[in-house]
Amino acid sequence: RGRKWVGRDLLFFAEDSEYVKKKYGGYFGVFVKMLGEEGETWDMYRVAAGDFPDDGEIVHYDGFVITGSCNDAHGNDAWICKLLNLLKKLDSMKKRVLGICFGHQILGRALGGKTGRAISGWDIGVRTVHLSPSSKLLGSLTMPSLMSVIECHQDEVRELPPKAEVMAWSKKTGIEMFRYGDHIMGIQGHPEYTKDILLHLIDRLLQRNFITETYANEVKASADAQEPDREAWKKLCTSFIKGRL
Repeated sequence: RGRKWVGRDLLFFAEDSEYVKKKYGGYFGVFVKMLGEEGETWDMYRVAAGDFPDDGEIVHYDGFVITGSCNDAHGNDAWICKLLNLLKKLDSMKKRVLGICFGHQILGRALGGKTGRAISGWDIGVRTVHLSPSSKLLGSLTMPSLMSVIECHQDEVRELPPKAEVMAWSKKTGIEMFRYGDHIMGIQGHPEYTKDILLHLIDRLLQRNFITETYANEVKASADAQEPDREAWKKLCTSFIKGRL
């Protein structure tokens, strides 16, 4: 039997759009395509709907991925409080955990940091981040010092958890990546996104009046001019969650 992995699926806007379901099999399919390898089992828990693994299930998993969500990581909904407790338990068990966007933020909060609305507002598009040359987790990989990643967030990790290390930053966001020990890593951007997913999300945000048409057009234009380093991010995320770093 192959190793078991869990994709803990907190989806942007809480549910798959018809577009992503039709083209990618939902966001779960997007993540498994990026991180999955032969012989593995990936399961999904929709924790925003109250679907949590119990203690007996947790022990069978080698890695956990907390994905994006339209919910605020600084909120106090019952499921968010339950998730915070679960993440603290995973930390105490030294389980490997990768957090993406909301997952990055909720990990920061669970471990003692602070999250909230980004002072600089929405960050949407393809952004260049600076990777720390001294990062322990990056030391075993041949990674470029600059990497482009798709971003779509209005919240951020404002203060690192104690003993955490900044792994990457950008002009827009001071904590683009962090690590906590050797078993927890957070990434503010979306390594799993393709450009068409980004453009689709921009249209959804515009339709819901979260962003203006002027801003949406600016973001689309800038996205056309830059490509995300998807293969490099895939290598980094896969190496981390599989314990190869």
